[in-house]
Amino acid sequence: MIDSALLQKYNVPAPRYTSYPPANYFSESFTAKDYGEALIQSNTTQPEHLSFYIHIPYCRQLCHYCGCNSFAMTTEAQLNRYISAVHKEIDTVVRQLNPKRRIAQIHYGGGSPTILPVNILKEFNDRLLSSFSCIEKPEIAIECHPGFLNEKDWLLLSEAGFNRFSIGIQDFNEKVLNAVNRRPSLLPVENIFRLLREKNCDINLDFIYGLPFQTEERFAETIRQAIELQPDRLVTFSYAHVPWVNNRQTLLENFGLPSGEEKSRMYIRAKNLLNEAGYQSIGLDHFVKKTDELFAALQSGQLHRNFQGYCTRRTTGQVYAFGVTAISQLSMAYAQNSKDIEDYIARTENGLATVKGYRLNEEEQITREVIETWMCNYSLEWRELSERLSLPVEKIKEATAYNPQLFSTFAADGIITMDENQIHATEQGTLFVRNVAAALDRLMIHSDKAFSKPL
Repeated sequence: MIDSALLQKYNVPAPRYTSYPPANYFSESFTAKDYGEALIQSNTTQPEHLSFYIHIPYCRQLCHYCGCNSFAMTTEAQLNRYISAVHKEIDTVVRQLNPKRRIAQIHYGGGSPTILPVNILKEFNDRLLSSFSCIEKPEIAIECHPGFLNEKDWLLLSEAGFNRFSIGIQDFNEKVLNAVNRRPSLLPVENIFRLLREKNCDINLDFIYGLPFQTEERFAETIRQAIELQPDRLVTFSYAHVPWVNNRQTLLENFGLPSGEEKSRMYIRAKNLLNEAGYQSIGLDHFVKKTDELFAALQSGQLHRNFQGYCTRRTTGQVYAFGVTAISQLSMAYAQNSKDIEDYIARTENGLATVKGYRLNEEEQITREVIETWMCNYSLEWRELSERLSLPVEKIKEATAYNPQLFSTFAADGIITMDENQIHATEQGTLFVRNVAAALDRLMIHSDKAFSKPL
């Protein structure tokens, strides 16, 4: 059990660092012209592989907890206009990319991507796969809302080129799902597993802890049910209460939300259950089997992360994102599309839909590598970073906000262990890796940005 004083000290707002810098640093001074130049430049920078992301923003039913860029289902005519705009954006971007590069990942997120007819999803896949070759065993993944998919839907999806399915269960307790306006799975989840296993597909299960009516014991029961299904990967996301981003989250306050201490107990209990069942912890919230390549990457210190989630260096690519609000993640720049659907559609008529972004300077590129390494592997080895970046250790430290006195405090509090060459998170310190990352971030020194708490 984590010390309550430690929890009170470190359960303070900090970036999630799914990117560096976080998206709330993006600026409108970065234009579509800048993104166009970055696209061309990306052909000669690392990583060489391609990762594509397609954002489908629509949902049949909006969940109150969601912090994603989602919209209520629209008319068929409007949906067709959106699909056409995404195809135009894909064409615009693909023309700028070296056709000799290879696809490592294609990922669909939302919203609910499975709201689209499967033939439309297959057309997107075919458009990209016909333009580039692939690495061995590329990851073609889709986020699925099981509340609206019948047996035929699952079979058609498995035949459309997808080889990994992330199924958004969130909780098996229907009282929790009702409170957050989440429809439970249409089919028994074990039936979905049988259908997808017969097609040799990999399966992720996604859960959220920190929602109304969840307790340590109730969430543990959900995790026990998940373990019985034996997914390839399992994710336990900490609910981020950010009503300034999504005002629907205020509805959850009517039911009451678990305290930070209760959330920490949920996470620790779930982690222990999963570890006992043979699942290994990956990063902040993922659990995988020992046979998973993510676990091998963690063991070798080569785990990586982009907007698609955790990946290996093998499957790492610069991310080219399509659709409303989508964020491209290139070696030296980020570019985000318009958040307004009509504006997005209009912009694609004449080219790119970029409305803001960020170009990283040399120091920020170094800091990004340091923070990504820490967030993925829960450790930093300065000499290894020096060799990888071909830079002296001192220059790497100077590029970040590294302060030996502050890190000594982390060590005294039991958050990390450290010596001259390395920093490692302790068992209880894994809850607060975001705090340590923020201490390496120069942008946080005078930041006025709003972030969620770790727990």
